[in-house]
Amino acid sequence: MLRTNLTAGEPEQLWRFYIQLTEVEQAFKELKHDLAIRPIFHRTEQRIEAHIFVAFLAYCLQVTLKAQLRSVAGGTTPREVLHTFKTMQMVDVRIPTTDGRELVLPRYTQPEPEHRLLLQRLQLRLPEQPPPKITAAQARQQAPAATAL
Repeated sequence: MLRTNLTAGEPEQLWRFYIQLTEVEQAFKELKHDLAIRPIFHRTEQRIEAHIFVAFLAYCLQVTLKAQLRSVAGGTTPREVLHTFKTMQMVDVRIPTTDGRELVLPRYTQPEPEHRLLLQRLQLRLPEQPPPKITAAQARQQAPAATAL
């Protein structure tokens, strides 16, 4: 039963408006709680727009994940998925070489059984581990400056 002070319109249309209102309220709740989006007071209009854009993209990704979960993992929520995947990390292992350069090995942690289960249900595959990189930035900083004769 829906009680309202609106007199114009069909009852079905009022019901659709009410359902739409509850969906909007749920979206704001998810933005505040699940995505932890809070107001930030920016000084320029460009930064304000960028902040809104990033928040909107996060919400779009959450809605997409929710729709995917509905079809493959019925009772699982996006919040549970994000909580589970928080334990996976991407790290850069940095190893100095004897000639002043640095070997950088970008690596992500291997998935635990709960990660593998979610990845399998969502039909996702982790990318291959990235190849190592050698940086010469330190060698340039430590090299003595050439003197003009």
